[in-house]
Amino acid sequence: MKILIVLTSHDQLGNSGRKTGFWLEEFVAPYYLFKEAKAEITLASPKGGRPPLDPLSTQSEYQTDETRRFETDQESLAVLGQSVPLSTISADDYDAVFYPGGHGVMWDLAEDRQSIKLIQDFVQAQKPTALVCHASGALRHVKTADGRPLVEGRQVTGFSNSEEEGAGLSDVVPFLVEDMLKTNGGIYSSGDDWSSHVVQDGLLITGQNPESSKAVAQALLQTLSVQA
Repeated sequence: MKILIVLTSHDQLGNSGRKTGFWLEEFVAPYYLFKEAKAEITLASPKGGRPPLDPLSTQSEYQTDETRRFETDQESLAVLGQSVPLSTISADDYDAVFYPGGHGVMWDLAEDRQSIKLIQDFVQAQKPTALVCHASGALRHVKTADGRPLVEGRQVTGFSNSEEEGAGLSDVVPFLVEDMLKTNGGIYSSGDDWSSHVVQDGLLITGQNPESSKAVAQALLQTLSVQA
């Protein structure tokens, strides 16, 4: 079982002067679930190397057992520092793909042609494709084989407008995930703000927020086990 994890390479939070990147919990909770399932994991990012970590996600109020474990896990820290460039990745080599969120996704992966094609290749190959929180923004320009938005007519979720407002970044991000999914014809749903909410439509799995990351990973593993 080979799982590809795609992380953002973008570290600037718009014109705010603040740093961003990937959200720690959204990466590490699924990462450890995949490891425990004996998956062979590859990390990739647009630029390769160590993806930028959103410093906010390391603050004490956002820490979990998994994030604390990761901070002292030298082997996994070394793996994080060696993500491979997206340009070298082929969907043919993996059984599934997982996109952690973090605001950085909104600027690079949402517009990155290689990422867009990669998701399209996974979907067309009927391989599980999972995204959580802001990573649902990476679906913005993804199309079906007949050129329609991938999310059109499909059940999806992602970071809600009210959560973005609560984060104080509605006017900073280049677009709102919820609005984009709806504009592209997605059948969007959300749970309560900051509570786990996962939607699965066939092999497309999306999670609303950081609290959804573990459940998204579990759904991905369950889907893979059914396919096996």
